[in-house]
Amino acid sequence: MSPPQHVDPALVEQLAEVLTAARRVLFVTGAGVSADSGLPTYRGVGGLYDSGTTDEGVPIEVALSGEMLTARPEVCWKYMLQIERACRGAAPNRAHEVIASIQRRREGAWLLTQNVDGLHARAGSEPMIEIHGNLQSLSCTACAWRARVDDFLALEPQLGTPAAPTTPRCPACGEMIRPQVVLFGEMLPQAAIASLQRELQTGFDAVVSVGTTSAFPYIAAPVVMAKRAGAPTVEINPGETDVSSIVDLRIRSTAATTFSALAQMMGL
Repeated sequence: MSPPQHVDPALVEQLAEVLTAARRVLFVTGAGVSADSGLPTYRGVGGLYDSGTTDEGVPIEVALSGEMLTARPEVCWKYMLQIERACRGAAPNRAHEVIASIQRRREGAWLLTQNVDGLHARAGSEPMIEIHGNLQSLSCTACAWRARVDDFLALEPQLGTPAAPTTPRCPACGEMIRPQVVLFGEMLPQAAIASLQRELQTGFDAVVSVGTTSAFPYIAAPVVMAKRAGAPTVEINPGETDVSSIVDLRIRSTAATTFSALAQMMGL
Protein backbone atom coordinates (compact mmCIF):
# COMPACT_ATOMS: atom_id res chain seq x y z
CA MET A 1 0.00 0.00 0.00
CA SER A 2 1.45 3.38 -1.03
CA PRO A 3 1.69 6.14 1.61
CA PRO A 4 -1.10 8.72 1.60
CA GLN A 5 -0.42 11.78 -0.59
CA HIS A 6 -2.80 13.96 1.45
CA VAL A 7 -3.02 14.65 5.14
CA ASP A 8 -6.02 15.51 7.30
CA PRO A 9 -6.02 19.31 7.77
CA ALA A 10 -7.33 18.84 11.32
CA LEU A 11 -4.21 16.85 12.23
CA VAL A 12 -1.96 19.45 10.61
CA GLU A 13 -3.73 22.14 12.62
CA GLN A 14 -3.05 20.20 15.82
CA LEU A 15 0.62 19.89 14.84
CA ALA A 16 0.77 23.63 14.18
CA GLU A 17 -0.73 24.31 17.61
CA VAL A 18 1.85 22.08 19.28
CA LEU A 19 4.73 23.81 17.49
CA THR A 20 3.37 27.29 18.13
CA ALA A 21 3.07 26.63 21.86
CA ALA A 22 6.47 24.94 22.26
CA ARG A 23 9.44 27.14 23.10
CA ARG A 24 11.83 24.17 22.90
CA VAL A 25 11.01 21.46 20.37
CA LEU A 26 13.02 18.42 19.26
CA PHE A 27 12.59 16.93 15.80
CA VAL A 28 13.79 13.31 15.56
CA THR A 29 14.23 12.14 11.97
CA GLY A 30 15.03 8.95 10.10
CA ALA A 31 15.22 7.49 6.61
CA GLY A 32 11.57 8.25 5.86
CA VAL A 33 12.42 11.95 5.58
CA SER A 34 15.05 11.33 2.91
CA ALA A 35 12.81 8.83 1.13
CA ASP A 36 10.79 11.82 -0.07
CA SER A 37 13.96 13.06 -1.82
CA GLY A 38 14.10 9.80 -3.76
CA LEU A 39 16.58 8.04 -1.50
CA PRO A 40 15.86 4.39 -0.73
CA THR A 41 15.19 3.50 2.87
CA TYR A 42 17.51 0.96 4.47
CA ARG A 43 14.95 -1.82 4.48
CA GLY A 44 11.20 -2.04 3.97
CA VAL A 45 9.24 -0.52 1.10
CA GLY A 46 11.75 0.72 -1.45
CA GLY A 47 14.63 -0.48 0.72
CA LEU A 48 18.17 -0.68 -0.61
CA TYR A 49 18.80 -4.07 1.00
CA ASP A 50 15.44 -5.82 0.92
CA SER A 51 17.03 -9.05 -0.37
CA GLY A 52 18.54 -9.78 3.04
CA THR A 53 22.06 -10.82 2.04
CA THR A 54 24.93 -9.31 0.07
CA ASP A 55 26.93 -10.67 -2.86
CA GLU A 56 29.33 -12.10 -0.27
CA GLY A 57 26.54 -14.11 1.34
CA VAL A 58 26.51 -12.16 4.61
CA PRO A 59 23.81 -9.84 5.97
CA ILE A 60 24.28 -6.19 5.11
CA GLU A 61 24.69 -5.49 8.84
CA VAL A 62 27.84 -7.65 8.73
CA ALA A 63 29.14 -6.10 5.51
CA LEU A 64 28.68 -2.62 6.97
CA SER A 65 30.28 -3.35 10.33
CA GLY A 66 33.38 -2.05 12.04
CA GLU A 67 34.63 -5.62 12.19
CA MET A 68 34.33 -5.98 8.41
CA LEU A 69 36.11 -2.66 7.87
CA THR A 70 39.04 -4.09 9.81
CA ALA A 71 39.02 -7.62 8.36
CA ARG A 72 37.97 -6.96 4.75
CA PRO A 73 37.83 -3.20 4.22
CA GLU A 74 37.19 -3.53 0.49
CA VAL A 75 33.87 -5.27 1.22
CA CYS A 76 32.77 -2.58 3.65
CA TRP A 77 33.78 0.15 1.20
CA LYS A 78 31.83 -1.58 -1.59
CA TYR A 79 28.56 -1.12 0.29
CA MET A 80 29.39 2.34 1.65
CA LEU A 81 29.88 3.36 -1.99
CA GLN A 82 26.50 1.84 -2.89
CA ILE A 83 24.82 3.95 -0.21
CA GLU A 84 26.65 7.09 -1.34
CA ARG A 85 25.64 6.48 -4.97
CA ALA A 86 22.02 6.14 -3.85
CA CYS A 87 22.31 9.53 -2.12
CA ARG A 88 24.22 11.24 -4.93
CA GLY A 89 22.36 14.09 -6.56
CA ALA A 90 19.50 14.08 -4.05
CA ALA A 91 18.18 17.44 -2.87
CA PRO A 92 16.41 18.45 0.35
CA ASN A 93 12.63 18.15 0.19
CA ARG A 94 9.91 20.17 1.93
CA ALA A 95 10.33 18.26 5.18
CA HIS A 96 14.02 19.21 5.38
CA GLU A 97 13.26 22.78 4.36
CA VAL A 98 10.36 23.38 6.75
CA ILE A 99 12.18 21.86 9.74
CA ALA A 100 15.13 24.17 8.98
CA SER A 101 12.74 27.13 8.63
CA ILE A 102 11.20 26.41 12.04
CA GLN A 103 14.68 26.16 13.55
CA ARG A 104 15.64 29.57 12.14
CA ARG A 105 12.54 31.08 13.74
CA ARG A 106 12.76 29.23 17.07
CA GLU A 107 15.96 29.40 19.08
CA GLY A 108 15.01 26.33 21.10
CA ALA A 109 14.33 24.05 18.11
CA TRP A 110 16.77 21.15 17.84
CA LEU A 111 17.18 18.32 15.34
CA LEU A 112 18.31 14.77 16.12
CA THR A 113 18.82 12.79 12.91
CA GLN A 114 19.92 9.26 12.11
CA ASN A 115 20.44 10.13 8.45
CA VAL A 116 24.00 10.27 7.12
CA ASP A 117 23.13 11.87 3.75
CA GLY A 118 23.73 15.49 4.79
CA LEU A 119 20.38 16.74 3.43
CA HIS A 120 19.34 18.38 6.69
CA ALA A 121 22.60 20.36 6.73
CA ARG A 122 22.10 21.43 3.12
CA ALA A 123 18.60 22.67 4.02
CA GLY A 124 20.16 24.82 6.76
CA SER A 125 19.19 22.93 9.92
CA GLU A 126 21.00 24.12 13.03
CA PRO A 127 21.52 23.13 15.81
CA MET A 128 21.66 19.50 14.74
CA ILE A 129 22.91 16.23 16.20
CA GLU A 130 23.96 13.76 13.47
CA ILE A 131 23.96 10.75 15.76
CA HIS A 132 25.17 8.33 13.07
CA GLY A 133 27.65 10.74 11.47
CA ASN A 134 27.84 12.11 7.93
CA LEU A 135 28.80 10.18 4.80
CA GLN A 136 30.49 13.23 3.27
CA SER A 137 32.96 13.64 6.14
CA LEU A 138 36.10 11.60 5.49
CA SER A 139 39.00 10.88 7.81
CA CYS A 140 42.19 8.86 7.77
CA THR A 141 42.35 5.76 9.94
CA ALA A 142 45.99 6.48 10.82
CA CYS A 143 46.66 10.24 10.82
CA ALA A 144 44.86 13.53 11.41
CA TRP A 145 43.81 14.07 7.76
CA ARG A 146 40.18 15.15 7.37
CA ALA A 147 38.13 16.27 4.38
CA ARG A 148 34.57 17.17 3.44
CA VAL A 149 33.39 15.98 0.02
CA ASP A 150 30.24 16.46 -2.04
CA ASP A 151 30.34 12.89 -3.39
CA PHE A 152 32.64 9.89 -3.82
CA LEU A 153 33.29 10.43 -7.54
CA ALA A 154 36.96 11.17 -6.97
CA LEU A 155 37.30 8.04 -4.81
CA GLU A 156 35.75 5.59 -7.26
CA PRO A 157 38.97 4.99 -9.29
CA GLN A 158 40.67 3.92 -6.06
CA LEU A 159 38.03 1.29 -5.31
CA GLY A 160 39.22 -1.11 -8.03
CA THR A 161 36.88 -3.58 -9.71
CA PRO A 162 34.55 -6.28 -8.38
CA ALA A 163 37.22 -8.83 -9.28
CA ALA A 164 40.00 -6.84 -7.61
CA PRO A 165 38.50 -4.43 -5.06
CA THR A 166 40.69 -1.99 -3.15
CA THR A 167 40.18 0.86 -0.70
CA PRO A 168 40.81 4.61 -1.00
CA ARG A 169 44.00 5.93 0.56
CA CYS A 170 44.94 9.02 2.52
CA PRO A 171 46.76 11.67 0.43
CA ALA A 172 48.85 12.57 3.48
CA CYS A 173 50.11 9.19 4.72
CA GLY A 174 48.83 6.52 2.32
CA GLU A 175 46.73 4.63 4.86
CA MET A 176 43.04 3.83 4.42
CA ILE A 177 40.42 6.54 4.75
CA ARG A 178 36.77 6.09 5.79
CA PRO A 179 33.57 8.10 6.06
CA GLN A 180 32.78 9.41 9.53
CA VAL A 181 29.66 7.27 9.94
CA VAL A 182 28.77 4.79 12.66
CA LEU A 183 29.09 1.27 11.29
CA PHE A 184 27.35 -1.70 12.90
CA GLY A 185 29.11 -2.70 16.09
CA GLU A 186 30.75 0.70 16.54
CA MET A 187 30.18 3.17 19.35
CA LEU A 188 28.10 6.27 18.83
CA PRO A 189 30.17 9.50 18.68
CA GLN A 190 30.77 10.75 22.20
CA ALA A 191 30.30 14.43 21.30
CA ALA A 192 26.90 13.70 19.76
CA ILE A 193 25.80 11.64 22.76
CA ALA A 194 26.93 14.37 25.15
CA SER A 195 24.96 17.01 23.21
CA LEU A 196 21.83 14.84 23.19
CA GLN A 197 22.05 14.08 26.90
CA ARG A 198 22.58 17.76 27.73
CA GLU A 199 19.55 18.89 25.75
CA LEU A 200 17.33 16.08 27.05
CA GLN A 201 18.26 17.02 30.61
CA THR A 202 17.28 20.63 29.87
CA GLY A 203 13.98 19.28 28.56
CA PHE A 204 11.74 19.91 25.56
CA ASP A 205 8.23 21.31 25.38
CA ALA A 206 7.42 18.97 22.48
CA VAL A 207 9.04 16.09 20.58
CA VAL A 208 8.18 15.33 16.95
CA SER A 209 9.30 11.98 15.51
CA VAL A 210 9.46 11.98 11.71
CA GLY A 211 10.08 9.09 9.32
CA THR A 212 11.80 6.76 11.75
CA THR A 213 10.85 3.35 13.13
CA SER A 214 12.36 4.43 16.49
CA ALA A 215 13.89 0.96 16.77
CA PHE A 216 17.04 2.21 18.51
CA PRO A 217 16.54 2.99 22.23
CA TYR A 218 18.31 6.35 21.96
CA ILE A 219 15.89 7.38 19.19
CA ALA A 220 12.75 6.29 21.05
CA ALA A 221 14.00 7.75 24.36
CA PRO A 222 13.24 11.43 23.63
CA VAL A 223 9.61 10.52 22.83
CA VAL A 224 9.31 8.36 25.95
CA MET A 225 10.89 11.02 28.18
CA ALA A 226 8.63 13.76 26.81
CA LYS A 227 5.57 11.58 27.32
CA ARG A 228 6.53 10.91 30.94
CA ALA A 229 7.11 14.63 31.51
CA GLY A 230 3.68 15.50 30.12
CA ALA A 231 5.03 17.26 27.02
CA PRO A 232 3.19 16.77 23.70
CA THR A 233 4.55 14.02 21.47
CA VAL A 234 3.91 13.71 17.73
CA GLU A 235 4.70 11.03 15.16
CA ILE A 236 4.70 11.59 11.39
CA ASN A 237 5.04 8.24 9.67
CA PRO A 238 2.82 6.25 7.27
CA GLY A 239 3.78 2.99 9.00
CA GLU A 240 3.61 1.48 12.48
CA THR A 241 6.64 2.12 14.68
CA ASP A 242 7.92 1.44 18.18
CA VAL A 243 6.44 4.70 19.48
CA SER A 244 3.14 4.76 17.55
CA SER A 245 1.18 3.49 20.52
CA ILE A 246 2.36 6.16 22.96
CA VAL A 247 2.38 9.46 21.03
CA ASP A 248 -0.31 12.05 21.63
CA LEU A 249 -0.73 12.94 17.96
CA ARG A 250 -0.17 10.47 15.15
CA ILE A 251 -0.11 11.58 11.51
CA ARG A 252 -0.01 8.64 9.13
CA SER A 253 1.44 10.40 6.12
CA THR A 254 4.82 11.05 4.55
CA ALA A 255 7.15 13.72 5.89
CA ALA A 256 7.14 15.94 2.78
CA THR A 257 3.34 15.82 2.44
CA THR A 258 2.83 16.73 6.10
CA PHE A 259 5.40 19.52 6.25
CA SER A 260 4.19 21.02 2.96
CA ALA A 261 0.71 21.29 4.47
CA LEU A 262 2.16 22.62 7.73
CA ALA A 263 4.14 25.30 5.89
CA GLN A 264 1.00 26.51 4.14
CA MET A 265 -0.95 26.61 7.40
CA MET A 266 1.79 28.41 9.35
CA GLY A 267 2.88 30.69 6.52
CA LEU A 268 6.44 29.35 6.47
